[in-house]
Amino acid sequence: MIERNLILLNEKIKQACKTYSRNSSQVNLIAVSKKFGVEEIEQAINAGCKIFGENYLKEAEEKWPLIRQKNPEIKLHFIGHLQSNKAAQAVELFDSIQTLDSEKLALVLKKESEKQKKNPEIFIQVNIGEEPQKHGVMPLEVADFVRFSRDDLGLNIVGLMCIPPSEELASPYFALLAKLAKENDLKNLSMGMSSDFVEAIALGATHIRLGTAIFGSRLLASQK
Repeated sequence: MIERNLILLNEKIKQACKTYSRNSSQVNLIAVSKKFGVEEIEQAINAGCKIFGENYLKEAEEKWPLIRQKNPEIKLHFIGHLQSNKAAQAVELFDSIQTLDSEKLALVLKKESEKQKKNPEIFIQVNIGEEPQKHGVMPLEVADFVRFSRDDLGLNIVGLMCIPPSEELASPYFALLAKLAKENDLKNLSMGMSSDFVEAIALGATHIRLGTAIFGSRLLASQK
């Protein structure tokens, strides 16, 4: 099933890129593997997945060291909320951290990157819908936060990430994130999930985060 899903998804991605005059090599598919085990992940790797995303540090620490020993080419992105007291583990395990959302976390990531002599790619998470229940930097604060994180601290800030409001049309929020990225000279946009990745590609996504479209229902996975 996973291999078949990926064949269909890659075809949809190619078609969307053709429709919206995008180069498909500039759209990175992140397979979101939270709640799925080693067996499913290895199926996705065998089907061609090179980038994976995880939401929970403890789960990732249990699964990924062994998988990466066998597959050192895999890139791993952290896409869940990151508490500053867990930053050391995140810097150690992940190639990219997509959820920088506070000055406190930025300072800790700087300290840990220097301590571990690592330079993870970092995306700033934007609370694009200004929703009180979600994490992220508010849109009007993005420019100042980019200056602080990238220019003052010297973090490897490569782009912006967002999760649009679930009950609204995603496209206006994707367009706003693209505008903010351009204003701040950032080239990467992590936006678009299983239900709206075509719209995200149309509006400039460089990283799309797909979970259920690849692996199926997480509810079924948790019942195994």
